[in-house]
Amino acid sequence: MCGRFQLSVTGKQISERFNTEVFDELYKPSYNCAPGQFLPVIANSEPKKLQSFFWGFIPPWIKSGQPFKPLINSRAETIAEKPAFKNAFRTQRCIIPANGFYEWATTAGKQAYRIFLKSEDLFAMAGIWTSFTQSDSTIRQHFSIVTTEANALMKPIHSRMPVILRPDEEQMWLFENDTEKLKKLLHPFPADQLQKLAISKRINAVKNDDASLILPDVPQKDLFSEL
Repeated sequence: MCGRFQLSVTGKQISERFNTEVFDELYKPSYNCAPGQFLPVIANSEPKKLQSFFWGFIPPWIKSGQPFKPLINSRAETIAEKPAFKNAFRTQRCIIPANGFYEWATTAGKQAYRIFLKSEDLFAMAGIWTSFTQSDSTIRQHFSIVTTEANALMKPIHSRMPVILRPDEEQMWLFENDTEKLKKLLHPFPADQLQKLAISKRINAVKNDDASLILPDVPQKDLFSEL
C-alpha cells in the first residue's frame, strides 16, 4: 500500500518539473502527507494547474451522509474491472507529485522507511480521482494512489508499492484513452533507481512535519561509538 508520502520541495520546483502553474499561497510543502488531507495533484481535467484534492477516494454510488471509509489506494491488478474504480480509471486520472514515500516493515518493530529516487528528483505517482457532493451541496475532489506489487527493493518491507511513472509515461497516464495501454504503465518501478532509508518513528504521528523526519534512524549506541 501507500499510506504516507513526502512533497517537501518548493512550488517553483514542481512548476518547472511538471510544467504546471503553482500558486504559492495555496501550496504548502510537507514531509508528512497523509490520508484525510487536501494534497497537491495534477489532474487530467486541468493539467496546467496544481490542485488540492482530498486523499481518500469515494465510489460514485456513495451518498452524502452515508458512513464510508475513503479508499486511499486502488490496486493496479483490478482497477480496470472493480466497480469502485473502473470509471475513474477510464476518464479521471491524475498524478501525485512526490519526492519520497514511506512504508512500515511488516516485521516486528514496524520500522519506518523512506523510499526515494537515488537522484532525489521529484517523481509522479499514478492516481485516480472523483468528485463527491457534500451534505452542504459543495463539491469536493477525492483521489486514490494506484499501487502495484513490490519490486526487489520493497519486498523485504512490504508486498505493495505505489505506481511510479517514468517522466515519459506521465502524459500518457493523464490523456491516453486506450485502457490496455494504460494497464501497461502499472508496473513496479525499477528497484535499481530507488533507495530506502530507515527513519525515525516520529513519522508515525501526522502532527510531526519537519525535515528531521527523513534523517537516518541511528541507534543510540551508534551515537557514542566514536567518543
